[in-house]
Amino acid sequence: MSFPNKTSGKALEALRNLPRLSLLNLRPEPGSQKKERRRGRGQHGGNRSGRGHKGERQRGTRPRLGFEGGQTPFYLRIPKYGYNEGHSQRPQYQPLSLRRLQYLIDLGRVDPNQPIDLTQLVNGRGVTIQPLKRDFGVQLVDEGADSFSAKVNIEVQRASEKAIAAIERNGGVLTCSFYDPISLDILIKPVPFFLRGQPIPRRALPGENLLPYYMDPENRGYLAPPEKVAQARLALARKYGYMLPDLSKDQIYAMLAMRKDVRQIFFGLASGWVVNMADKKILKPTDEKLIKYYSS
Repeated sequence: MSFPNKTSGKALEALRNLPRLSLLNLRPEPGSQKKERRRGRGQHGGNRSGRGHKGERQRGTRPRLGFEGGQTPFYLRIPKYGYNEGHSQRPQYQPLSLRRLQYLIDLGRVDPNQPIDLTQLVNGRGVTIQPLKRDFGVQLVDEGADSFSAKVNIEVQRASEKAIAAIERNGGVLTCSFYDPISLDILIKPVPFFLRGQPIPRRALPGENLLPYYMDPENRGYLAPPEKVAQARLALARKYGYMLPDLSKDQIYAMLAMRKDVRQIFFGLASGWVVNMADKKILKPTDEKLIKYYSS
């Protein structure tokens, strides 16, 4: 058999010598495929750099948004306060110890010869009040009661029985008063309010749930009658075994009369007055309707 072309003859000769084509001798062309690296298991199996798993996690293993654990939700685990108020609406009172108060007096930040309220305590950097976070004032605690020696006329929002006894043992007067959020914000920041040139508003009365506390003479509430407060002072002195200063009834009533009016915010400044910071003057209303409104 003769072939017209020498090249085609060599090709046919090579096909005769090659084995039969089958799946066993099929191979990809060298360099046509990339070599895949085998992925191991564990935290270092998918990433050889040692940084752990970098891919997307399974959705079923993540808790849903807002899940806090357990089967009882938040609004059922936290007990309610008041009538329709939840935990987020509970009034907060920043603690002020007697040791801290004595420290402020010793440093001269607070003057014991003047009536002390939230304005003096905040300006003296004794406490920090944030009305937007449901802070309703200060609670006086009895830490440092044995070493407290100052004679003060102080106004707070809450006080323990031992703290009241420590104040009155030295001849001082303590009053628990309520401030609504608007009045509280004015009391702790008086200068920005005075710069606005607005009349001092009337302080609101406490709600039904807080009214019994501020009417109780044992709590030294500002709504309690002065004669009942004087009796409660004597009963507390007998309970803790100390002697009250030798004061007449008139002097005791005079000390108790130094409290603010139930609608008054600042000591020495009545409702309806305008404090002019530029001219350093105090403007009082002259219209009969305004006088009747702010004095009622």
